Amino acid sequence: MLLHLLALYATFQGCYSDVNPLTAAKTPTHCNPSSTILFRVTGNIYPDGYHYLKVDLGDPPIPYLFDFDTGSHFTWIQCDAPCQKCLPAPNPPYIPVSRKLVGCRHPICDEIRYPKDHVCESPNEPCTYYIRYADGGSSLGVVINDPFPLTYTNGTLIKPEISFGCGYHQKHPDPANRPHVDGILGLGSGKESILSQLRELGLVKSVVGHCFSKQGDGYLFLGDEFVPSRAVWTPIITTNEFARRYFLGVAELYVGLYTTGIRNLRVVFDNAATHTYFASEAYATLVSTITKDIKEKKLEEVNDDDLPLCWKGPQPFESIEDVIHKFRPISLSFLENPQYTLFEMYPEAYLIVKHGIVCLGILDSVLLQAPTVTLIGAISFQDKLIIYDNENQKIGWTTANCNDPPQSQCHSILKN
Repeated sequence: MLLHLLALYATFQGCYSDVNPLTAAKTPTHCNPSSTILFRVTGNIYPDGYHYLKVDLGDPPIPYLFDFDTGSHFTWIQCDAPCQKCLPAPNPPYIPVSRKLVGCRHPICDEIRYPKDHVCESPNEPCTYYIRYADGGSSLGVVINDPFPLTYTNGTLIKPEISFGCGYHQKHPDPANRPHVDGILGLGSGKESILSQLRELGLVKSVVGHCFSKQGDGYLFLGDEFVPSRAVWTPIITTNEFARRYFLGVAELYVGLYTTGIRNLRVVFDNAATHTYFASEAYATLVSTITKDIKEKKLEEVNDDDLPLCWKGPQPFESIEDVIHKFRPISLSFLENPQYTLFEMYPEAYLIVKHGIVCLGILDSVLLQAPTVTLIGAISFQDKLIIYDNENQKIGWTTANCNDPPQSQCHSILKN
């Protein structure tokens, strides 16, 4: 560890940052900046199991690939600091441009300092972070303050200096099957998230929206330009347990038009989860209901290496359209919303067709070591625009064509 710290100091040459200055190179346009940043999203639920976007970082710029996560806050990238252990990735480790370390006493470090109880002995001591994810992956590194180029939808290029992780030691229990990306973009509402930092700089509103097509790919935006006038909304509920999550409160579970009698589902939205996870009691009830539903529909239960509940038909299924008529919609009714807001999941938002069989893409949340939590993942967000509005503390959704990104009021420049 001591040898690595010495190398780290040599890499960053003792530069520290306590501020986030903004520089901008402007492209001439015929209207004011829209303060919204639009990204093209690549990926799918099956077979890849994740979505990613590109950000051009470095000098010269390299299109680094980021998995993005509304369930976490901190952004990091594999980094040449130097790198002790970097996992296979699309690009070489990132070389910081400004070489500014964030100090241990910086306010952002308070949110992510590792170890948490570490006492900073000097303001020049670098801020060390460690983050671990539900799939067992982790990143260890230092926090840097570096240009993070982004383009508004009207073509204005901005280069805010953002605090993010320079990860020099990454681990994953299954490196060959992890998302093939260079880092993770944390889109939670925490102070350390890129969304909060951009808002603090006055560059965007604290709003993020994503739209995943069931055919694959989609788009994501930061800012409020593309918030639809018609959407279903429910409040973000703040509790001690879910203080830093997108928690929608308690919901009742319906299958088709009928309640299952389960009224205590505590629901969290998290796009980085490929599948949806129901609290154990609700999962058992759902499986029992579906099993009864399909008893007369010529489906036979079969084993699969990855998903616990699958069926085959008289003929192999070629697409989800071959089988959706055999299943009913699933709905969540949010009881704390006076309008009893419904989040509907049609069969294509909870089933996966693979190798000629169909599988249930809803799992037991005991697998997340959280048996009383219901986590809605990317599979159930397909063909919906999901909006996380931290400005007004609410989450909304509406049916959308996720193959076609929205057009800006100015000329649209889509990040590729």
